[in-house]
Amino acid sequence: MHFFRIPELPSTDMLPGIERRAVWLDQVMITFFVFQPRAVVPEHAHEHEQITVVTRGALKFTLGEETRILRAGDGVCIPPNIRHRALVMDELTEAYDAWSPPREDYKG
Repeated sequence: MHFFRIPELPSTDMLPGIERRAVWLDQVMITFFVFQPRAVVPEHAHEHEQITVVTRGALKFTLGEETRILRAGDGVCIPPNIRHRALVMDELTEAYDAWSPPREDYKG
């Protein structure tokens, strides 16, 4: 797939209140998330490099020991194996995540 429209990509309900879509090549992946208000991404870590950019709404994001409120236009660079978590604030929120290498568990 070379061209795509985000709304037409297959959707996965990842966690309660969290919807994910994805596109990828051999070495890179982008995921498109829609978060319902107050949804939670539990603390976790992974071997992938990740860059998250909030495009709408707001997330209370914790990376390691640091917590910040990320609003539209804000982002965070997440190195491999660093624990992180997110709490969606009181509004519908959207974010794009870039991954390297692509996450096999997010394909399909």
